[in-house]
Amino acid sequence: MSSASMESVMAKAEVLIEALPYIQRFNRKVIVVKYGGSAMVDENLKNQVIQDVTLLKLVGFKPIIVHGGGKDISAWVEKSGKTPEFINGLRKTDADTMEIAEMVLNRVNKSLVSMVQKLGVKAIGISGKDGGLLQVDKKLSDGKDIGFVGEIKAVDPKILWDLLEKDFLPIVCPIGLDDNFDTYNINADDAACAIAEAMGAEKLAFLTDIEGVYKDPKDPATLISELTVSEANALISDGYIGGGMLPKLNNCINAIENGVSRVHILDGRIAHCLLLEIFTNKGIGTAILADDENRFFTEG
Repeated sequence: MSSASMESVMAKAEVLIEALPYIQRFNRKVIVVKYGGSAMVDENLKNQVIQDVTLLKLVGFKPIIVHGGGKDISAWVEKSGKTPEFINGLRKTDADTMEIAEMVLNRVNKSLVSMVQKLGVKAIGISGKDGGLLQVDKKLSDGKDIGFVGEIKAVDPKILWDLLEKDFLPIVCPIGLDDNFDTYNINADDAACAIAEAMGAEKLAFLTDIEGVYKDPKDPATLISELTVSEANALISDGYIGGGMLPKLNNCINAIENGVSRVHILDGRIAHCLLLEIFTNKGIGTAILADDENRFFTEG
């Protein structure tokens, strides 16, 4: 074997050894992956995300995918001759739009199931309606009725535990039922957080279209690799966090305070971002953790 070939082989071995303590720590632990953004649109990225989650399953983790589908829903609403409407960032969802949303989300769901099973792992796609997983009330936006948009009030995770016990990889689309068994669309971030909390997940990972949390959004050098809840609250209080990151970071804080060990905000546009964040010392995104948690980040 040539010197160059040997170096290449040794580099691969070093990567595997670096991953070992993380595999040991998270073996048999629940990891919830909120799948959205560009990683759902770009076919190459989509394949890479599914490869990552499948690998997590095969090395002993218990992953659960919670996915959105907002861009696809908007496209199909337009095809139906309607104009998508948003109020304070929430989709106004009348009965016709809800019917389209459920159709599209289930279509996305089953396509992800097919991709996972093509890689040799058994997957089952469900919605929050199945087994009473996600129970909702009507959500208002600043007091305005925006239709069939749900606020999660309870999670019954039994169906997820049953699927994990039978060695399936659950894939969940964010649709729930109210007390009258009417169907409601749910923000996928909210659904992922609620499921992670109910499952006592070790990790919750958000795939987004940003690199992570910055102290200064205009300066990429200020990307924060690890952030405690106290530090996150301080950034919010001091006005460093705004726009779409604010509700996402608040969701992360709530998840930590309700039993999730770590939350990761990752750039889903980066190939194999999940593996890079979970299995390497430095990672590539931002990890949010409880104040009393040990930091993993090490320089170099």
